[in-house]
Amino acid sequence: MKISTKGRYGLTIMIELAKNYGDGPTPLRKIATDKDLSEAYLEQLISPLRNAGLVKSVRGAYGGYLLAYPPAEISAADVIRVLEGPIQPVEGIEDEEAPQRELWSRIRDAVKNVLDTTTIEDLANHVERTEDGYMFYI
Repeated sequence: MKISTKGRYGLTIMIELAKNYGDGPTPLRKIATDKDLSEAYLEQLISPLRNAGLVKSVRGAYGGYLLAYPPAEISAADVIRVLEGPIQPVEGIEDEEAPQRELWSRIRDAVKNVLDTTTIEDLANHVERTEDGYMFYI
C-alpha cells in the first residue's frame, strides 16, 4: 500500500493542529511555512478533513483551523481514509486464489490495525530516540 502526498501532508496538518490543541486556531499559512509546504495544496487537503468533521475552521484575522476532537480521539486511519479512501493493499482481492487472498487480507488487517491504534496525539508526542538509548559521536 502506498500513501500519497495527500495522506502524508494531511497527517502533517493534523499533527501540527494537535501540537497546538487548546491554544486557539492555527493558520494553514503557518503550517505551510514551518514545514516548507504549499499553502494552496494544504488548502485543498483541509476541505475534506473539515467536511468529514475532523477539523473546524475559524474565520477572521486570528482564524485558522482547530481539531474537532481531542487528538487522542482521532486515529491516523481516520485521516488516511478521508484523504486516500479504503485501506487495501491490492484491488480485486476477491478474484485472487485462496493463498494470495489470505495474504492480502492479513496485510490489510495489519496495516488497518496500526493506523486504527495510532492516534494523532501519539504522532504529535513522538520523540526521536537513538537506537538502544546510546548516542554515538564520530
